[in-house]
Amino acid sequence: MNSKENNHKEMKKGNYAKFFAMIATAMVAMFFLMYTNSYQIIDHFWFSETRLFMTLVMAGSMIIIMLLFMLNMYKKRSANIAVISLGILLIAGGIGLVRSQITVTGVDYMEGMIPHHSIAILTSERAQIKDIRVRKLADEIIKAQRREIMEMQWLINDIRENGVVETEDERKKRPVPEFEGLLDEETQNLYE
Repeated sequence: MNSKENNHKEMKKGNYAKFFAMIATAMVAMFFLMYTNSYQIIDHFWFSETRLFMTLVMAGSMIIIMLLFMLNMYKKRSANIAVISLGILLIAGGIGLVRSQITVTGVDYMEGMIPHHSIAILTSERAQIKDIRVRKLADEIIKAQRREIMEMQWLINDIRENGVVETEDERKKRPVPEFEGLLDEETQNLYE
């Protein structure tokens, strides 16, 4: 029997390990592809728990949809029930984590918000907006998002170096700098 016949037989009977390898590969790809709509893909690539949770939701959906489309290849009823149950668990768990944000700390929150803000910059800058009121709004969004990204990057570094500020006295000793005047010249020219 040649390797082509072996592969065909393997596909016929259903290889659950290959199925899950395919899902795992797709999960990794989807997680990273979610960052491609950031304005600065490298500079604004920060790990985001929320994106990870959404990857779990997508993986759970893929598991269920793909298995149902390929049931003729996967004949083990008990295994199929377990696989679909896993898909449901991933969807429910991912949605629960996204909605509750229970594992997200202050730094995690900002790391997730930087790519989110970056998307707002990208879409606001590149959208084909003709209405001057909407263009003005988009430009204001760009300016605010850039400032907030710089503020979040500063806060992440400060918290990592010096710890969390929990009292008003600590806040007074470690004020957040003003970033409005620190925008680069090209960015400032957008708003003048």
